Amino acid sequence: MGTALVTGASAGLGLEFAWQLATAKHDLVLVARDEERLTRLASQLEAAAGIRAEVLVADLSDRVDVERVALRLRDDERPVGLLVNNAGLGLNQRLVGGDIAREEAALDVMVRAVLVLSQAAAESMTARGRGAILNVASVAALLASGTYSAHKAWVRSFTEGLAVELKDTGVTATALCPGFVHTEFHERGAIDVSSYPAIAWLNAENVVAAALADVRRGVVISTPSVRYRTISALARIAPRSAVRAVGRYRKAIEHPDG
Repeated sequence: MGTALVTGASAGLGLEFAWQLATAKHDLVLVARDEERLTRLASQLEAAAGIRAEVLVADLSDRVDVERVALRLRDDERPVGLLVNNAGLGLNQRLVGGDIAREEAALDVMVRAVLVLSQAAAESMTARGRGAILNVASVAALLASGTYSAHKAWVRSFTEGLAVELKDTGVTATALCPGFVHTEFHERGAIDVSSYPAIAWLNAENVVAAALADVRRGVVISTPSVRYRTISALARIAPRSAVRAVGRYRKAIEHPDG
């Protein structure tokens, strides 16, 4: 069934991608910072699904580590047929008065690494005439919620442009744009989501299943669930002043003291 490389594979959507791909009999290259979690996951996947799982420990905010992952994608003797650029983080801080080093790290992980790894994968895949790239963006790409929205807007736009460039090559590019998903993401980012209604939340299993189905169909923008497709449509046609007002409301909830 081929090999898939998943970044941010040790938790959240990346973990769910790993399990669903393994169940579908894909061998895996698991990329994340936590070697212990990756090694444990690799053993579980191999035992449960009978596939091969390779561990590649890397911090995608580190350019040297990103290049090591890119080299793995360029290895034509061990071809990767699906790249899942999933690694990401939530900062839970304002830009003004925030830690700029954390902002730069987030930019490196969610923008620069996506650029570098997508290019490495696309060059190898087009040479073989087949493959797929799945970049995890967000419905936040259409909103005005700090630098996270900016990063995900870049991923969405970049992936659309890449899909155009890859037309008729046998390689596809898909941007996954989910809304709120029940994972470790918000907890790891120390983001208070207690005020968000239950209807806002999606199940990670369903999001990943929908994303992989869209990849198989060559869909460029994958937005799981009718409610988030509706929200996305409204965000695209709404006046930007209204979109910015929603961003101010969210910041008031997340940062009530300032």
